[in-house]
Amino acid sequence: MKLQARIAGYRRLREQALWRLLAADHAPELIGLLQTLLQDGDRRLPGSVLHERLQQHLDAINASDLPRELPRTAQAYVAHWLAQGYLERRLPDGASEEEYELSAQAAQAIRFIGGLDTPRSAATESRLSLVIQQLVQLAEQTETDPAARLSSLYAERDRIDAEIARASTGKVAALDGKRALERTRQIIELADDLAEDFRRVRDGFEQLNREFRERIIDDEGERGDILDKLFEGVDLIGDSEAGRSFNAFWSLLNDVEQSAQLDIALEAVLSRGFARKLQREERQFLRGFTGVMLERGGNVHDVLQNFARSLRGFVQSRGYLEQRRLNQLLKQAQAEALQLRDSVRARQRTPYTLQLTTSRLRSLSQWRLHDPRRARVDGSIARSDGAAISLDSVGDLVAQSEINYRGLRRDLHELLTEHDQLSIASVLTHRPAEQGLGSIIGYLSLATRHGVIAGDEQETVIWQGSDGSERRARIPLVWFLKEKRHEFA
Repeated sequence: MKLQARIAGYRRLREQALWRLLAADHAPELIGLLQTLLQDGDRRLPGSVLHERLQQHLDAINASDLPRELPRTAQAYVAHWLAQGYLERRLPDGASEEEYELSAQAAQAIRFIGGLDTPRSAATESRLSLVIQQLVQLAEQTETDPAARLSSLYAERDRIDAEIARASTGKVAALDGKRALERTRQIIELADDLAEDFRRVRDGFEQLNREFRERIIDDEGERGDILDKLFEGVDLIGDSEAGRSFNAFWSLLNDVEQSAQLDIALEAVLSRGFARKLQREERQFLRGFTGVMLERGGNVHDVLQNFARSLRGFVQSRGYLEQRRLNQLLKQAQAEALQLRDSVRARQRTPYTLQLTTSRLRSLSQWRLHDPRRARVDGSIARSDGAAISLDSVGDLVAQSEINYRGLRRDLHELLTEHDQLSIASVLTHRPAEQGLGSIIGYLSLATRHGVIAGDEQETVIWQGSDGSERRARIPLVWFLKEKRHEFA
């Protein structure tokens, strides 16, 4: 039974992206491309940049003497890698295009292959020392007997006093260069593993977010435990086991004292003579270790906060009710289908006809190019008769204007001595509008009190603006009569 369980477990692993990448037909080329594009340099690339760089590498591989060619285009490979789970695609807030990065399993596969290419001794002194140190520290931290704890502290104090005495006499026991180099590379390996752990933490938060949403949708009660906590303002993702573990780690990483100690230790190690034997990539990793940890930890921290806000918003917006209703309808349809499976055969014709959406296919020879001349707009300009002014709007215009009514009355009084009746247009032919539109408004105001309105008829008046341009307007036709000449005196 134990053998069968192992085989079943390995079969499940074989379906995952890590195993599929290692067993791919062009695994050496694919792993080399993924590592070069998304691990050695930038860990995240926009889609256009990834396609361009990948195509350059594909052209170089196909033009080289390598025994295998990669026949697909860059876009086809990226789509295939997404489907296989080698890549992950996200659209960050404010970004203009999607960004790609290695999936956690693809990164693990690349690290596994890289470890095979870098042989190491079976049992190094640094690894054994690390195991002993961690075991001693664990034994001390789990000791509950005060006497045993005091004995351990006294022994540690004696050891420190002896070390101080030796250093006072100028005797300092330091690691030799070979052992120091070995321990440094062991630390780099552990630190690199720790930095990659952030990917798995982020994937864990995404899975946790999906599980919470599924539980909210599948909850048959009126308000389940998760809903109650969310309505009470509880951060379920942050308060989960994974969330508490990451928050504790994030707080330790941002601790000022711990960060200062880490920076001082890194500078000290890099200044030692044995550090010159480190490879350039190893020295760069140590110099940027703090920044890498803060950057990747910050990304996970942002993901954690966004998941918490989106989950709370999903509930507060009542969007889960519609999702729950849709889920219930799907379950109901499945249950009814299961009830009919014994009475309705799979190939039996049903009286129901389902209309599917279709598209009409045409060959390229039937297409016609667009001729912009057919949609040409008439560019001729038609002269307007002028805007219309109604008598109802005259009152508001008069209230907002300072019109020379005395001059207008004087002009009407003089002109009516020679004419039996005058319209505003005829008045303007004899006396120009000194105030422009203000004079027209003034004549209309006088006409409402002293003139005769000619029904719904209108006339066009013309005057010259202050800029010398001609102005036009359509106004109601009104008459000033000679018998009312005395009203303008």
